[in-house]
Amino acid sequence: MRKLLYLLLCLALFSACKKDKTSDIMPVDVNVKVSYQTETGGYTLPLQNISVKIKNVNTGTSQSLTTNAEGKVLFSSVAAGTYDIDATIKISSDDYRTITGIATNTDIVYNASIKNTVISVGFNGVVELKLLTGNIGDWVIKQVYYAGSHRNNGATYRDQFIEFYNNSDKTLYADSLYFAEITGVITSGSSYNLLGNGQMDWNKAVGMPGNVDANNDYVYARAVLMIPGTGKQYPVLPGKSIVVAQTAINHKSPFNGTDGKVVSVVDPSLTVDLSGADFEAYYAPFLAKPLSSDVDTPAPNLEVISYFGTDMIFDNPGRYSYILFKADAKTKVKDLPQYPYPTKSTPSSTATKYYQIPTSLILDAVEVQSNLPDDRNPKKLNASLDAGFTFVPAGSYTSQSIIRKTEKTINGRIVLKDTNNSTEDFDFFNVAIPRGFK
Repeated sequence: MRKLLYLLLCLALFSACKKDKTSDIMPVDVNVKVSYQTETGGYTLPLQNISVKIKNVNTGTSQSLTTNAEGKVLFSSVAAGTYDIDATIKISSDDYRTITGIATNTDIVYNASIKNTVISVGFNGVVELKLLTGNIGDWVIKQVYYAGSHRNNGATYRDQFIEFYNNSDKTLYADSLYFAEITGVITSGSSYNLLGNGQMDWNKAVGMPGNVDANNDYVYARAVLMIPGTGKQYPVLPGKSIVVAQTAINHKSPFNGTDGKVVSVVDPSLTVDLSGADFEAYYAPFLAKPLSSDVDTPAPNLEVISYFGTDMIFDNPGRYSYILFKADAKTKVKDLPQYPYPTKSTPSSTATKYYQIPTSLILDAVEVQSNLPDDRNPKKLNASLDAGFTFVPAGSYTSQSIIRKTEKTINGRIVLKDTNNSTEDFDFFNVAIPRGFK
């Protein structure tokens, strides 16, 4: 009997050890191959020295390597898990001109990204990334304060703002700049027609023409606002920014609401002074019951093309994304088409419709996601707009903002980092600082 028990114990131990060898702690090798989305016959873009980064979504650990001459790279002994995999290469303006014959005054950046890729035990495939180039422009989104401050001790959401920056070496004019909050899947997508990546398939929206690429050539906005002006009314010097506030007041100090009651905060250190904001949103004329905190200050009001909710209230958990754009001579933004969500069931005639914004008009874009990996949604912006995403690490109502990093300083002018990959381009402030730098 003792021999039988001993034999059974040995078998159990052997089985446990054998099972452990195939557990999730066994490392795997991950092969990555990078190429360009658009192939050209006239020239060959470099495949060597493309930076590839693989980051574990849950642990935050990452590795970065560069590709060989064939665009390949091997990450050895990677723990099984869920990963974000990004690739990027910056080609200098001189090198780009030599390779392509195309003259440019700026460096050209190509990006590729795959998010939430599951690398399981026994993985032996190849992760393929396709590089796209996007617009590296003069205007950039510098800071977005969407999280808001403490609900009891701070200003909740009424102190939110967004900041745009002149990243060029010449004076620009803010007149007729548009910005929008981009929508898509933010909760369970079971009621929507979806793409393979889990995002909405806008090609299946009611009324969508059949001859357009609704998912790649456009984005869809739940709010669109415009900076007013006559054309050259609002100059912005090189290295300077404009701050657009929900309400342009000092939120650290008490103020009188439209109902005559005093609005104040318990802890002024948790919020921001927006009395120097350049513009503000004012929604009261559109609402039957405006917020008492939505006071009309001396700051110029934005022109509201479309809106969501009771003020310019950004989504605190970070489920939406942001674009900055400008219309061309043939585009009237107010006349752009609008479509309902591409639901599986036919939407009602009163269903909300969302402006369709051509990606060709977009000057800059920032993908925002939740601070918690399990709460993240499929990307809304493709790699030509933003290959990555950014977030405030502490989450909602924490006073934190996302802030674009400083890349360099030229004769006293700060140049902000812009690679069309917000994962690399952005950091955060523990407390938002209008016109601050990181």
